[in-house]
Amino acid sequence: MTMESTTEMRPAGFGAAILRAIKSFGLLRESWIGMAGAFLVLFWVIVAIFAPLISPFEPNTTIQPFAMPGMTAASGGTFWLGTDHLGRDILSRIIWGSRTVLFYAPLATLCAYTVGILMGLVAGYRGGLIDDILSRISDIILSFPVLVLYIIVIATIGASGFNIVIAITFASAPGIMRIVRGLVLDLRNRDYVAAAQTRGETEWRIMLIEILPNARGPLIVDACLRLGYVIIMIGILGFLGLGLPPPDPDWGGMVNETRQMAMAFPHMTLFPCIAISSLILGFNLLADGLREVSLRD
Repeated sequence: MTMESTTEMRPAGFGAAILRAIKSFGLLRESWIGMAGAFLVLFWVIVAIFAPLISPFEPNTTIQPFAMPGMTAASGGTFWLGTDHLGRDILSRIIWGSRTVLFYAPLATLCAYTVGILMGLVAGYRGGLIDDILSRISDIILSFPVLVLYIIVIATIGASGFNIVIAITFASAPGIMRIVRGLVLDLRNRDYVAAAQTRGETEWRIMLIEILPNARGPLIVDACLRLGYVIIMIGILGFLGLGLPPPDPDWGGMVNETRQMAMAFPHMTLFPCIAISSLILGFNLLADGLREVSLRD
């Protein structure tokens, strides 16, 4: 065996995996789709971070009901996107609502990935009875429509940010588990895994250090896509009245509160919908760009 072939077979540890992930994000400049997605996501991240500085009004303050976009407030300032039926500035509520979605969506996705990855690693590497049990549990959960699961969980334990994270983790982890399990079934037979077993390394070290970093490519792309799905679900839960309790700004809740006035005052529902769509589009384009880069790499 030559030195070159030995290098190719060497597994990527966490350090190498992080470097390659950074390299993949750096190569996004070669994909205009990925750059467009990254720009949209970065835009909303900046908006969320600097919300207290760029918000023209307090998001929950009643100022002037039913003001149309571009109208000037009596106390000074402009309602660039108008106000809602309670007189709250829509632009300010959208800006503050970005904090909500960009906090709970990544947190829920991270929790779902933590649970799903651990389940998938154990099921794929150990196999046997453990694999059968975990796979059947996942099949049962995945047999229910996702939205129905969310509604059942939230209706049972109550509507709050923390409970939304629990609901998303419960409904999404089985799908992630199946993806990880399929990757592990392929990677567990590689030479570097056999070498680690020969060295007497523990099963968890083999799964977390030898196998997981080498499965990062599909998982990174899936994470970006899943973030978009989670944002959709958070918006739907807010629209159904199962999101964050009012008066906290919530994009889906903003649509729900003003849907009956959409014909007469379309700006009340249109602009929150545009905000949701643009952020979802950003994550989807970012996922497409990362997939394109990974195929070139």
